[in-house]
Amino acid sequence: MPPDIAELSYEAARDQLVEVVRRLESGQGGLEDSIGLWERGEMLARRCQQWLDGARERLDEAVSARRQSD
Repeated sequence: MPPDIAELSYEAARDQLVEVVRRLESGQGGLEDSIGLWERGEMLARRCQQWLDGARERLDEAVSARRQSD
């Protein structure tokens, strides 16, 4: 994953992904541009999923720790 995507916050990655989808749906770009956008969109979606997976893991750990302390 390119550093410019790997360093994005969840919100920034999501916003960029929304823009990529908007541009793809407009159909105004050529094939090469569309492929590049698609690839970037896939990486942005992967980055968003990393954030969500990390958040789920942290929540699971917090719930587990709370149950152990009760």
